Amino acid sequence: MPTSLSPTAPRPQRLAVIGAGWAGLAAAVAACQRGMAVTVWEAARTPGGRARSVAVRSPTGAALTLDNGQHILIGAYRDSLALMRTVGADPAHCLQRLPLDLRDTRNHGLALPALPRWWPAAWQGVAGAIGIARARGWPLAERWALLRTLAAWQRAGFRCAPQASVAQLCQRLPARLVQQLIEPLCTAALNTPIEHASAEVFLRVLQESFDGGPGSADLLLPTVPLGALLAEPACDWLRRHGAQMRLGERVTHLARPPGQTTGWLVEGEAFDAVAIATPAPEAARLLHSLAHTANDANGVNDAPSPATQAALAWVRTAQALQHEPIGTVYLQAQSPDGRPLPPAGAPLLARPMLASSLGGADAPAQFIFDRQRLSGDAGVVAWVASTLRLDKPALERAICQQALHEMAQPHLLAPGLGPLRWQALATIVEKRATFACTTGLQRPPPTLPHPAWQGLALCGDYVQGPYPATLEGAVRSGQQAIAALTPDA
Repeated sequence: MPTSLSPTAPRPQRLAVIGAGWAGLAAAVAACQRGMAVTVWEAARTPGGRARSVAVRSPTGAALTLDNGQHILIGAYRDSLALMRTVGADPAHCLQRLPLDLRDTRNHGLALPALPRWWPAAWQGVAGAIGIARARGWPLAERWALLRTLAAWQRAGFRCAPQASVAQLCQRLPARLVQQLIEPLCTAALNTPIEHASAEVFLRVLQESFDGGPGSADLLLPTVPLGALLAEPACDWLRRHGAQMRLGERVTHLARPPGQTTGWLVEGEAFDAVAIATPAPEAARLLHSLAHTANDANGVNDAPSPATQAALAWVRTAQALQHEPIGTVYLQAQSPDGRPLPPAGAPLLARPMLASSLGGADAPAQFIFDRQRLSGDAGVVAWVASTLRLDKPALERAICQQALHEMAQPHLLAPGLGPLRWQALATIVEKRATFACTTGLQRPPPTLPHPAWQGLALCGDYVQGPYPATLEGAVRSGQQAIAALTPDA
């Protein structure tokens, strides 16, 4: 990994972290653990970035805390889970662990069996084979084709040509398997249509999940609001360890001190190092401003200096990233005959998470989550539409119709529940939820290869790294940024 510090640079003592999403919080915690004095800026009043809590009102006027999107973690997210433990958010309390289950509303599809914790890592593939053998809705020939394909990917070390798309990778699989397994997996992991999604990154996610040891492929579904999952306990931990939290304050000015080649001024305050942990467009804005103040060793001239060129190259790469939206429609269940629903915390649906068996523009949601069971939101179900192509009103209308059709199946509801009516509670669209994880994607580096940018690192799930836009990618990026700034630690 390139580093923004020269080998003789002193270890920074004061660090500014710009951005309090998961990457910024991970960076701030790592810096505090290394004894640095940390100040965190966040433009929003609520920390967490794209994994934050939002307050809404129900149709009856009751206050509810929902999330700006329904996030899924998996057992392979070891750094995220370790960070949660560090700041006092117990994963066993905050997350419900389930074996991977991608069955749809017809009960077709893949569901892995639960394995004991002592199960040898070398036998992890047995769980996948058992799940495929038991899968409903797939003829024997199709299940055999899937087993052969997975074995071939494993023999190849889960590697493929960098320019291959997921659709190309899976072109020999039966169309039904692509629709019922590959597309939901790719949507959940990469939030990119399979025709454009990077097969290289897709295989890396599969490798981490299925070759990562017992529990790596498990689903970890939040049972608390996203703010309580990491952002709020992390902010509390940082304050207890002396960090200053500047929530609701956007950084508009970042520069070197006049006449100096080390140190930074953030809103006029002096720091030894800076970690920019904002979304890519905001990071590009900050670096673009810095680029035009950079001088090389020979002073200012008409041609861009090498330092300026390095910064502008980063800006161009960041600006070239395309983004994919995610929409979440929260529906409130109502009993037509006035009978009370099960109490909060009790199941409303047959399973905590369901894949949709429909598809197309008329049924945009790929996954359905029982929020009543998971987080105690009475009568609430979240419908999540990735790679969204509808505007907000059209999305809400389409999801209401989708719920009308899919939830009419009695076996999808918890035992004893009759037909339910569904009313839209809230619709949240994150227009730039993730970067499009396309084939051959160039992502900006975490540091700039010029001495003028010593003491500056960038982090976020979009910077160079092996993972798609995931919470784990953000956490690892933040931790690696601090490692780059403190190579002697």
